[in-house]
Amino acid sequence: MSTGQLFIDTGYNQCCHRDEKACGDAVSFKRIPGEERLIAVLADGLGHGLKANILALMTTTMAVRFSADDREIVHSAEIIMDSLPVCQVRQISYATFTIVDTRLEGITSIVEMGNPPFCLFRGGRYLPQPGKEFVSPKYADRAMTSYRFKAQPGDRVVFFSDGVTQAGLGAPSTPLGWRDVGVRDYIEDELADSPEMSAQELAERVLREAVAHEPGMSPADDISVVSLYFREPRRLLIFTGPPFDAGRDAECAAIFRDFPGEKVVAGGTSAAIVSRELGTPLELDLAGMSGDLPPESHMSGADLVTEGIFTLTRAARYLEDGATGRPDPAGRMVELMRTHDVIDFLVGTRVNEAHQDPNLPAELELRRSIVNRIVKSLRERYMKEVRIRFV
Repeated sequence: MSTGQLFIDTGYNQCCHRDEKACGDAVSFKRIPGEERLIAVLADGLGHGLKANILALMTTTMAVRFSADDREIVHSAEIIMDSLPVCQVRQISYATFTIVDTRLEGITSIVEMGNPPFCLFRGGRYLPQPGKEFVSPKYADRAMTSYRFKAQPGDRVVFFSDGVTQAGLGAPSTPLGWRDVGVRDYIEDELADSPEMSAQELAERVLREAVAHEPGMSPADDISVVSLYFREPRRLLIFTGPPFDAGRDAECAAIFRDFPGEKVVAGGTSAAIVSRELGTPLELDLAGMSGDLPPESHMSGADLVTEGIFTLTRAARYLEDGATGRPDPAGRMVELMRTHDVIDFLVGTRVNEAHQDPNLPAELELRRSIVNRIVKSLRERYMKEVRIRFV
């Protein structure tokens, strides 16, 4: 999502304790578009396995809700602690957490309780931030630390559970674990090699490296990494379907031509409109055809040109299933959507009579419905800012 002139690219990755199938950490994001605000929470439940998972999920759910309502943090933390079920073995209810609340123009507040300190990277280098410690009168042994700063373009905030900093604990090469300084040095090295990498890629790299520190690459704890990347938004336009009124063909082509970002055309008629109105040759790529989807085409000014309904339907399914890296036109469309931040859809509403054929697959839907499925996934699963215009 964007805050003022900044876009916040989000990513996270997790793995379980080697003996468990449920992760004892939980991560939650909440966008509040009307306030240009993003809330991100990481909680680490006591122990590991299903009980820890319940503790962590309850903590993230309450922390997101209380933060969105701007409730006082000490009182909120007390409510969370009071609400968690008690461990029958240790007779305590406990979950650590990190709450990141970013608002208009990058004003960022962070509250931590029990988790390793978050890391802010500016210009690819770790930049420590001063924090203020406070405690709850009711839980005096559980200190919290709060931070406040204004994020700048290019900043990255990375936070994680102690499964990261304690990775490799007791091993000959890391007797004290990977530790905070090891994580920070690793991230600085990765950013030096790939300064523009996505938030998701950075989270995945940190998790892989943490697991690599564990003997036999077998995690002795749940491991979670959350990554935020503040930057100028990467914009993508997807034009699909001819406008209801053919007299608006030139208008749609001009919108496509003047768009300040990467551009996709999905649909033969849509591509023909752009080609005709802009005088740009359109060439079908039969040599690159693969799989069961119609082949791509090539046209100057377009980063991807595909068939329409079949490809969009497949792309919707890939997004809903979390499928990535598929080597077909729908997969390439999904990859463009995943790597961009603000996605504009220009959707024509003229009905293609060919798609009324009852012999076509049952899941084949009208363009408007398919686009709505894609938009829903992009907003809710991939945290993208999506705008849609029907013509």
